[in-house]
Amino acid sequence: MIKPHGSDALKPLYVSDGAQRERLKQEAEHLPSVTLSSAASCNVVMLGAGYFTPLAGFMSIQDSISVANTMHTCDGLFWPVPIMNLVQDASSVSPGMRIALKDPNVDGSPVIAVQEVEAVEELSDEQLATIVEKTYRTTDKEHPGVATLMAQGKSVISGPVQVLSYSYFRDEFPDTFRTAVEIRDEIAERGWQTVVGFQTRNPMHRAHEELCKMAQAATGADGILVHMLLGKLKPGDIPAPVRDAAIRKMVELYFPPNSVMITGYGFDMLYAGPREAVLHAVFRQNCGCTHFIIGRDHAGVGDYYGAFDAQEIFDQEVPPGTLGIEIFRADHTAYSKKLNQVVMMRDAPDHEKEDFVLLSGTKVRAMLAAGESLPKEFARPEVAEILMDYYQNA
Repeated sequence: MIKPHGSDALKPLYVSDGAQRERLKQEAEHLPSVTLSSAASCNVVMLGAGYFTPLAGFMSIQDSISVANTMHTCDGLFWPVPIMNLVQDASSVSPGMRIALKDPNVDGSPVIAVQEVEAVEELSDEQLATIVEKTYRTTDKEHPGVATLMAQGKSVISGPVQVLSYSYFRDEFPDTFRTAVEIRDEIAERGWQTVVGFQTRNPMHRAHEELCKMAQAATGADGILVHMLLGKLKPGDIPAPVRDAAIRKMVELYFPPNSVMITGYGFDMLYAGPREAVLHAVFRQNCGCTHFIIGRDHAGVGDYYGAFDAQEIFDQEVPPGTLGIEIFRADHTAYSKKLNQVVMMRDAPDHEKEDFVLLSGTKVRAMLAAGESLPKEFARPEVAEILMDYYQNA
């Protein structure tokens, strides 16, 4: 199986030994505490689950700036986005302390991790602007990822963490949330050698379904990892339980048996376009995927990124040999009325726009809310029914 990024083995930071975990929980009751942002809480989950191998915890300002500018830590590890614990007020925290990190996403804000504090620093306005601009390619506060980052605070608490829980993800998505360790174990159990990963924060329509099948055929993959984001999204995006149900129905009815693993991960969407696409590739390698689909406007939002910027970054800014995973570059995929099948639009040069079944997200939402059936060429009827039920009762 493909090696994890930057390591011969996964380095999950979740304390799996029950007795040790209980001791840490008891210790945490007497430690100074900090309530995390949702973003930092999800960073903890990703560190705990092994997705962020080989990181040991939260980055310092020096590492964060280095990652923002060069996609490498000061020690030379390739990493595409800063992983920070940003808080509004760290006046009660000092280097050398152990602190309890509280989870804002669970009632009562229970302790999610214990952090060993290596440094407590204040971001300058200039440093924050650098991190924002390099990560998101914009400083526009209308960008949801920029707005989220800039609202977290400017105090940076760096140092390693010991993770005590997976926040709400294990309880709310017991059939879907999986750690990188669990995904690797299942891939091994299935005997898959080649695995193509598909990232989604949306339900899967016909184009997504066929794209997965095209990628599997082109790469000769033994199976497909459909890996959905389960954390927070921007307003208007479809909630995770609805997406989960829709995807499961599609796979059940329209994929060969035992060809797809349906899983999810506990992270809030960054909407960071190219940089987030690279992050997605890194942690899919940590899952055990050998290939990863990068499509049109991957991890994008609005008009902040070019249609294929998320593919081009792998050629322009990721040094050759840095990642073990291979990128499957996909074009916009749509149903061709001429050919009566889903195609990549680049493979149909004789087509005009009207030869494809194309619906905007806005149009799809309006049709579902009005109880109108989506074209069968665009969405499987069983999937459309699940989505229509959600929109009509939202």
